This record gives sequence, structure tokens and C-alpha cells, in this order.
Amino acid sequence: MDLWPAIDLRGGRCVRLLQGDYDRETVFADDPVEQVRRFVDQGARRLHVVDLDGAKSGSPVQAELIARMVRAAGVPCQLGGGIRSLDTARAYADAGVSRLVVGSVAIEQPELLAAMAAALPGRIVLGLDARDGRVAVRGWVDTSPLLAIDVARRSEHLPLAGVVYTDIATDGMLSGPNLVALGEMVEGVRLPIVASGGIAVADDLRRVAAIGAEGCIVGRALYDGGLTLAAALAACGESA
Repeated sequence: MDLWPAIDLRGGRCVRLLQGDYDRETVFADDPVEQVRRFVDQGARRLHVVDLDGAKSGSPVQAELIARMVRAAGVPCQLGGGIRSLDTARAYADAGVSRLVVGSVAIEQPELLAAMAAALPGRIVLGLDARDGRVAVRGWVDTSPLLAIDVARRSEHLPLAGVVYTDIATDGMLSGPNLVALGEMVEGVRLPIVASGGIAVADDLRRVAAIGAEGCIVGRALYDGGLTLAAALAACGESA
């Protein structure tokens, strides 16, 4: 299973939010580029980056910083947050971002998601952030009436790289992943699923892998010290 260490950006710093709440922020590093190097030096084979400011505003906020992070990484980087136009997606792709996570657009403008996937086949990822099974949009500020699994199913025909499925209730809580909801996504959707939310210990990763997820994003546990990157890599079947 692919391990995606997460770097969430807000105000130029590396932070984590509890359940996507912008008022419950913890700063873990003042220099995101240095955090990139730290993860890669420890054996990370890929990185997941989120522009939290972009997710909330709807447009790129930290593009220059992200470009520097991608250059420093030297490994594939997946980016989400504020990618709501084809021009933005292309600009990030040109800057070296390997995979682009698109969330709000998939709900509000499904035709634009299709256009992005056609223009950048195999590089667009459908980002589904679910609160009680329903998709949250615009930096998790609003919740739509649509079920995440239904949105994923209607997107199966597109040339997507996969789906990042985040369970908001567990995100940043170190409470373990929502394996029931994740299992429904893996079994019910014909796209590779990357899980996000709740990972606290290595056994959580093993359980996610056993369900059949293609990958898993891990954030807070790696920063709090409860899970080392080496242990996470080993649990995913990757070596540092």
C-alpha cells in the first residue's frame, strides 16, 4: 500500500487541523520545505500536500511555496486545495505536481472535473471529504446533500488517478480510521481508493491495507511522535 505523509499548509507554515476546523490549528513546522526534506530523508517515496488557505478561498494561495516544495522533494507530490479551474490544474502540473486532488469542483461543476481529467489523464484525483457519509466542500465549511459514494460512482468513467476519501470525523483525531465507510468505498467504487483520516498507529495502516485501499495519507501521527515514518512505511509494505 502506498504511504502518503501529509503536509498541510496555512499561512506559509506546516499545520494540522482537528476535523477540518480552522479554529483548531496546531503548527508543527515553520518551514514546509525543510519538512519535505525531512520526510524524504527518512524514506518517504511520495508526499501529500494540502493548501488549506486555497481550499477555503477557492484559488491558489501558496503556489510559489508549493513549487519550491515540489522541487525540494524529488519524489511524486500530490496536491489538494484551491484547484478549481483547468488553468490552475495545468499550472500546478507544469510546476511538477504529479497528482492533483479536486474536490469542490467535482460537486459543483462535474463537467469541469471531466475537462480536467481529459486534459490531464491519470493525474487528477477525486477528493471526497465526507461528514456522516455526505460530501463537504469549500474547505469543509459547507456540507452538500450528496453521498460520497454516489459522487465516486458517477465519476468512474473518467480517466482519474483515483479517489482520496477523507472521513472528517476522524481527521486529526488519532482515533483510528472509519473502516466501515472506507470498506464501502473500496468495495463499491471501481477506482483506486486512498484513505485519509484517523491513523494513529501502525496497526491502523495494516487494517486499511487489508481492506484493499491503494494508499493511505498520514498526518498528525507522524508529527506527534506516536508513529515513526519508518514504522508507517513498514506497515504499508514499503521500506525506508
